[in-house]
Amino acid sequence: MTKLTSNQIEHIAKLAKVDVSKKETGKFQDQLSKVLDYIDELNEVDTENTVPTSQTTGLENIKRSDEIDINNCLSQEDALSGTESTHNNYFKVPAVFEENK
Repeated sequence: MTKLTSNQIEHIAKLAKVDVSKKETGKFQDQLSKVLDYIDELNEVDTENTVPTSQTTGLENIKRSDEIDINNCLSQEDALSGTESTHNNYFKVPAVFEENK
């Protein structure tokens, strides 16, 4: 059985930028050690005659051309007709980011 040390757990936590308490270190020692044991077990499986796959459903991405239907578009004037607050033919909205004054 692979047993990770507390130093290794703390190093992994540091790499993941996760704060880990001493109590959690012991808990993660057991859990991550079991994960590594399972990976070792999987590495023992003979996969020499197994074809690599990225997915098993046979589905493929369906793409369509990006076409604009000019009969189903708003003119700029129509798009802006629902607001009174415009500037240079754009919607005018309150600032999202402001400098501290």
